[in-house]
Amino acid sequence: MSNIHASKSRPRVLLLSKALVVGIYQRKLEEMARLGIDLLALTPPSWKDERGETNLERVYTTGYRLETVPIALNGNFHLHWYPGLAKRIEDFQPQIIHIDEEPYNLATWQALRIARKIGAKTLIFSWQNIRRVYPSPFSWGEGWTLSQVDHVLAGTQSAAHVWRAKGYAGPMTVIPQFGVDPDLFAPVLNPLSPADLEERARVFTIGYVGRLVEEKGIHLLLRAAARLDGEWRLRLVGSGPYWNALEALAQQLGIGDRLDRIEWVESAGMPMQYQKMDVLAIPSLTRLNWKEQFGRVITEAMASGLPVIGSDSGAIPDVMGSAGMIVPEGDIDSLTAALRRLRDDPAERARLGQAGRARVLAHFTHAQVAAATVRVYEQLLGTPIFG
Repeated sequence: MSNIHASKSRPRVLLLSKALVVGIYQRKLEEMARLGIDLLALTPPSWKDERGETNLERVYTTGYRLETVPIALNGNFHLHWYPGLAKRIEDFQPQIIHIDEEPYNLATWQALRIARKIGAKTLIFSWQNIRRVYPSPFSWGEGWTLSQVDHVLAGTQSAAHVWRAKGYAGPMTVIPQFGVDPDLFAPVLNPLSPADLEERARVFTIGYVGRLVEEKGIHLLLRAAARLDGEWRLRLVGSGPYWNALEALAQQLGIGDRLDRIEWVESAGMPMQYQKMDVLAIPSLTRLNWKEQFGRVITEAMASGLPVIGSDSGAIPDVMGSAGMIVPEGDIDSLTAALRRLRDDPAERARLGQAGRARVLAHFTHAQVAAATVRVYEQLLGTPIFG
């Protein structure tokens, strides 16, 4: 890594992110370090959500330090915090503290308060694309964060609009939280076995990857698939509280024997999952308190050369552009028609697969996200970091 500056001249950045328990996300940090950052990344040993507990996967750790920090109230999105964080920050003495948290979370307030104490520049990251009004103390903490932070990173343009509407007038840049590794997620990474290839040639396989929750619209996907004739299978990769309802619906629709569920896959094993699908469907539904914020699996699938069908919920159309098929959310007829079209037209599947990968290479790689993030660090420090 010869293009990394001498340690004493490299700006010190501390990144606090619970998302880094997922190994494939760590690739962005290697790219950031390669651009000239003395980077310390802190993440909890695990993170809990409705899918269960994800333990730290150490996958990409070259060129920077990835360390764990104890977490309190693990799984509580708003109230988790990090005992011992102050000492870790004071020992490292970062010039920038990058807080991968929303402005209304306790962990954000904790890290921002410590940063103010040592005089470090600060930035936060937000996916929030719905203008919510929170009760105290969250509304107070949100306002305090927006008055104190030096820069806001918004994952999408709609998230940026939310914070401008809430009165944030400071510097803000639209950058996804993470990108995709196009070498890991590629059309042919590990060739399928002869048996898998034979199955793929015979059976059209519809895929879904993500949380198994009602707002993801997976029940609509089951109903749409049930209208298809001929041979097909539905492959669900994920976990969550909605599984029992989905399994019951599949039995009710008479398609239980066509449904495959893969409950958990290590992040580095996901490329093979996409290679076992003919199309990925993300039929998300907008709710009062949620709409699709980005759709990371969409970019992974597109990088893998897999055509994607997505609803018009939230950021999905912006992520897919013209490189996928957009259907109105909640419209089973349109979803069925899209599935039928891609099943019956291999050439269209190939065209969309190629267009999707080209879009990822142009906009959504880890290297691109890392470079854009380091440009923000340059703004904060008022000095160039890389050419």
